[in-house]
Amino acid sequence: MMRVDVQSHQKQWAKQFESEKQKLNSILGEELVEIYHIGSTSVPGLEAKPIIDILIVVQDINKIDTFNAVMANMGYKALGENGIKGRRFFKKGENPRTHHVHVFEKGNHNEINRHLAVRDYLRTHTIVARKYAALKVALAEQFPNDIEAYCDGKDAFVKQMESDALEWYLQ
Repeated sequence: MMRVDVQSHQKQWAKQFESEKQKLNSILGEELVEIYHIGSTSVPGLEAKPIIDILIVVQDINKIDTFNAVMANMGYKALGENGIKGRRFFKKGENPRTHHVHVFEKGNHNEINRHLAVRDYLRTHTIVARKYAALKVALAEQFPNDIEAYCDGKDAFVKQMESDALEWYLQ
């Protein structure tokens, strides 16, 4: 069972992202368009589960399946689309989980913009970020051993935030 562990923001998260970015950059080569640090660990000052979320934009999503073995050598488990059409999802580490990699093809603007919009919105809208942090901390205290209940508790807030973020991002 994975414990819901929400921590205060750690400076090393940005360094962990940069380190992983270099490794991913070296294996993806020509296929790579861009690599972004996303999720709560990418927002300075925001409490988060200590899992580095990485968004990778690639030329051709179908070619990513050919990297599964190389990703496995780096400690990643390939989970296919994992609930989002047109994505390739990888997780690293089990207990504790350390990284999530979300891969999208460069033309998949909806998914790419959605992730970047939320990150940039939280970076610039500190009141929303504080509310989100408070919600996450409260839910982690309420459901320390139930990640599904934790996620369900965030769902309505996250959907509204995502909608507001996209509207702000795309204007």
